[in-house]
Amino acid sequence: MARTVSGLPSGSRITDYISLGVITKTFPMEKIHHVLSETKKESIRERNLPAHVVMYYVIAMALYMQSSCREVLRCLLEGVQWLLDPSSPINVAGRAGISQARTRLGWEPLRKLHDTVVGPIAVAATRGAWYRGWRLVSLDGSTMDVADQQANDAAFGRSTGSRGDGAFPQIRFVSLVENGTHVLFGTQMSGYGTSEISLSKSVITHLTNGMLCLADRNFFGFDLWEKASQTGADLLWRIKKDVCLSREKTLPDGSYLTTIYRSDKDRRHKANGMTVRIIEYRLEGVADAEPIYRLVTTILDHDQAPANELAALYHERWEIESAFDELKTHLRGSKIVLRSKTPDLVRQEFYGFLLAHFAIRGLMHEAALKADEDPDRLSFLHAVRVIRRKLPMFAALPPSAEGNVP
Repeated sequence: MARTVSGLPSGSRITDYISLGVITKTFPMEKIHHVLSETKKESIRERNLPAHVVMYYVIAMALYMQSSCREVLRCLLEGVQWLLDPSSPINVAGRAGISQARTRLGWEPLRKLHDTVVGPIAVAATRGAWYRGWRLVSLDGSTMDVADQQANDAAFGRSTGSRGDGAFPQIRFVSLVENGTHVLFGTQMSGYGTSEISLSKSVITHLTNGMLCLADRNFFGFDLWEKASQTGADLLWRIKKDVCLSREKTLPDGSYLTTIYRSDKDRRHKANGMTVRIIEYRLEGVADAEPIYRLVTTILDHDQAPANELAALYHERWEIESAFDELKTHLRGSKIVLRSKTPDLVRQEFYGFLLAHFAIRGLMHEAALKADEDPDRLSFLHAVRVIRRKLPMFAALPPSAEGNVP
């Protein structure tokens, strides 16, 4: 049976289902041109799909995974037609033309735009974003399925197990999340075989003074801890129960100070150590709770951050799981793989997803501030649906490289 091309419902118009207003507000045209210039990807000659239009198109694709690439482009160009000349015909490129335009653009401009623009957005009035003056962030990683193509398999690999190989090749990525806004930033991606620890070494460089970073026990290691603490951020990570620690000084709140070392040799010689604070606690009356939980932090002053508060705060780390769910389920769609057929376009599409997620979360943050509400209490899925509906106050995307977006 021939495959039916997915499209938007009958009678749909660009202002009904595609609103680039949120995207162009977050990523202004001048920023797009600057990134294209820096990556040497600006269109040299006039094309049906110039580079700046393709940039916005890749981000728009992330909002409409259930529609075909050509249908998303038709709606995008329909908006351009209304802006210029409603009587002019629409020349919608076919799949090959779209693929060629995306291939010309590559993935570097999308990553450059991500690295330049995407970052924490909480302000002092943002509810749920702070703990005693620290900006709360969390560190974690995940995977995404990509199209089952030989090139993708060779570039990214796939999971293996006793029951055989995974159904699809996968990419692995690690991100920081701003807990209060669910903004994912500092993201690094690679193939499935690359460990989260390896990716984290680049991710943690996005930590800054005034942040308090939460992470689970799989990330703790002397080298990564040392590098993360050197950013000026404070850390609150879970630590495995088999890590050898000595109680050097017990503090009034029950936590204690100890020294961690890179190696057993350094521990024996008490050389090159780092002083940290340990917090141990139990979850009474919680089903399936572990016998003891152990946290390690750079905050040595118990008055500055009491142990009971940090123990309760650590469970905010699960905010990053919610952010990943927004990205992988609500935005992409459950059990939907990335549609790109080549490794470079997979990378491009992935960063398009991150940029779309950031734009949506920025809109939600604005709404939460106006309502004096915690952004966590707003529905991400509802926000996606709102962005997909008619927003008549936004104009369509200018096709000219010299155009301005209102």
